[in-house]
Amino acid sequence: MVVSVLEEMRIKDLGVIDDAVVELSTGFTAVTGETGAGKTMVVTSLGLLLGGRADAALVRAGAAGALVEGRLRLPPDAPAVHRATEAGAELDDGALLISRTVSAEGRSRAHVGGRSVPAGLLAELGDGLVAVHGQTDQQGLLRPARQREALDRYAGAPVAEPLVEYGEAYRRLRAATQDLAELTERARERAQEADHLRFGLDEIAAVEPRSGEDAELTAEAGRLGHADALATAATAAHSALAGDPADPESIDAATLVAGAHRALEAARSHDPALAALSDRLAEVGILLSDVAGDLAGYGDSLDADPLRLAAVEERRALLGGLTRKYGEDIDAVLAWAESAQNRLAELDGDDDRIEALTEERDALRARLAILAQSLTDGRADAAKRFADAVTAELGELAMPHARVHVELRRTELADDADGLPLDGRHVAYGPHGTDEIELLLAPHPGSQPRPVAKGASGGELSRVMLAIEVVFADAAPVPTYLFDEVDAGVGGKAAVEVGRRLARLAESAQVVVVTHLPQVAAFADRHLVVEKTSDGSVTRSGVQTVHGEGRVRELSRMLAGQEDSDLARAHAEELLATAARLGSRPDGTRPTRD
Repeated sequence: MVVSVLEEMRIKDLGVIDDAVVELSTGFTAVTGETGAGKTMVVTSLGLLLGGRADAALVRAGAAGALVEGRLRLPPDAPAVHRATEAGAELDDGALLISRTVSAEGRSRAHVGGRSVPAGLLAELGDGLVAVHGQTDQQGLLRPARQREALDRYAGAPVAEPLVEYGEAYRRLRAATQDLAELTERARERAQEADHLRFGLDEIAAVEPRSGEDAELTAEAGRLGHADALATAATAAHSALAGDPADPESIDAATLVAGAHRALEAARSHDPALAALSDRLAEVGILLSDVAGDLAGYGDSLDADPLRLAAVEERRALLGGLTRKYGEDIDAVLAWAESAQNRLAELDGDDDRIEALTEERDALRARLAILAQSLTDGRADAAKRFADAVTAELGELAMPHARVHVELRRTELADDADGLPLDGRHVAYGPHGTDEIELLLAPHPGSQPRPVAKGASGGELSRVMLAIEVVFADAAPVPTYLFDEVDAGVGGKAAVEVGRRLARLAESAQVVVVTHLPQVAAFADRHLVVEKTSDGSVTRSGVQTVHGEGRVRELSRMLAGQEDSDLARAHAEELLATAARLGSRPDGTRPTRD
């Protein structure tokens, strides 16, 4: 199984580091070295890779800029892989390459998988991958959202089961509330629209138009308004074709054509071509007779009726009033009326929908209140167990008087606000319930519990976070933890307990620790030593992995400042043996991840 792990970091021109490669592995990695050798730059470098603030002061003196590169091995289905590929990143043999540059002027650039990205994306990716705990840089569990997530996982089924049902009901409530708000906020607009539609439909119904009626009346009005002119034209045309009965001497087209036909008929037998022409003249005569008859009938049908013309014009005026408002012609008016009927049915149905949505919203709120109380009860029980466990851990980490509390509180709202009714109060709620969760620390007897970040000094805070991470390790793990100065202010047995707990945390995650204490370093699965060259810089050869004799020498230096002291060497070997014994399983093996 592929696990998430930070495999390697390259650091160039950052602080005292000229150009160095830090090779990491699963399990517990300790980073040690002389004061000022640049160990803390490991923490600073990782902070930059996680989207931390870029500062020109970090750039090595005389360099044009600093560079930090990291190689992350991630499971293919990891959320960070999905988010990175969304941004256009490409994996390198299953690994995600990330980098950050800072110029001497303070300008910063970030790259993920070969693609330039905003620094905010690095922070987004790192949020679920690395938890950093140092004197000046605390991430992860100091965030209220992560505290709530971790506590919910720690609580197990008593919270997980109602939380699933709560989440579904919450989404349904949000949807119903949004739909209801949209409908009620637009109530006046909808009423005005409905009134407009009803007025238009009533106006159209009063006229009772029929399809094509406007075109028919226009044609009829034209005939009635010009009846005399039309009759005169029809009579003149008829006389030209068929003759004028009042003038027997008049010559008409029908008579002339008939004479021409008779002349051709007399000679048609002598030439087929002439016979064809004669037939055509016969057809012309027939056509002239038909047209003349139609003209006579048309003239007889014309009636200059002023009353009918007035009625037609009045009807056209009514239809014109509709076309000015609802369409370019009567067919368009009728289409508008059909659409208006459908829309009016929708608007009239909104009242029923508002009533149904209101009932659904009230029922979902009542259900959410019950589920929210179940979540609170489960969290309260888990919070007590968690606080006791962390307090016990702190007792072993040289903080015997410290007490950890988990505060669960609710925000009360006005009765008319969007909230849930709980314990006679109207309280705020969200996608995860009504509880606001915060870890509090009382470092000394009689002191008031304060938020963890404010209740502990820098060194104490790292130990508090170590204790919290150890307790939460199985419930809310992140792939990589980085601790800086976690051993500040401790020594002796407490230092051994710090190392032991870091080793325990490394059973389920990658743990990187910058430490000054040999008791802590002795528990590491991998030991890196940072050394400066004669000019005070750290080069590629300045970060070494030590084993066996080399590790004994480094622990001896950390113990007594004398790598070759027989007494220090004996003590170093004893530390390694103690760490192996305390950090091993009953069968004597060290528990590390695959």
